[in-house]
Amino acid sequence: MGKIIFYEDRNFQGRSYETSSDCPELTSYLSRCNSCRVESGNWMVYERPSYMGYQYFLKEGEFSDYQRWMGFNDCVRSCRMIPQHQGSHRMRIFERSEFGGQMTELTDDCPNLYERFHYNDIYSCNVMEGSWVFYEHPNYRGRQYLLTPGECRRYNEWGSMSARVGSIRRIAM
Repeated sequence: MGKIIFYEDRNFQGRSYETSSDCPELTSYLSRCNSCRVESGNWMVYERPSYMGYQYFLKEGEFSDYQRWMGFNDCVRSCRMIPQHQGSHRMRIFERSEFGGQMTELTDDCPNLYERFHYNDIYSCNVMEGSWVFYEHPNYRGRQYLLTPGECRRYNEWGSMSARVGSIRRIAM
């Protein structure tokens, strides 16, 4: 079971809200979020309600300021706990929509997609095992996108406005 606590002000001050489950709408509890504490589990927090907008992957730890989790602003409007996965991770990425073009299978993290595979656009993917995060830039920087088991025939299905992916990381316990 996971647990996350959001605070309106920096350094864990001000009004707070604690949850151990997915929450599609946080605005009735908090007007803003400037810090948070992840006591257990892995979480994805979203800047808009209903799991929309920029996404931020948070694992156990303290984030005294929204910039510590690479946040663009103090807007956190929904959150989702990422299920624990023990075992292997496996995903296929494709250079074209609808699983077209060159296919590459991943079972491990990739800090720089271009250096490893000589392309940096992913148009579709099939997550077969585990949960993953796509990052817009190499070395796990930039916008983040959560991928869970299932098929994404186009990049907009994982919430992106672009096929640009610079790095990929497994979500492990």
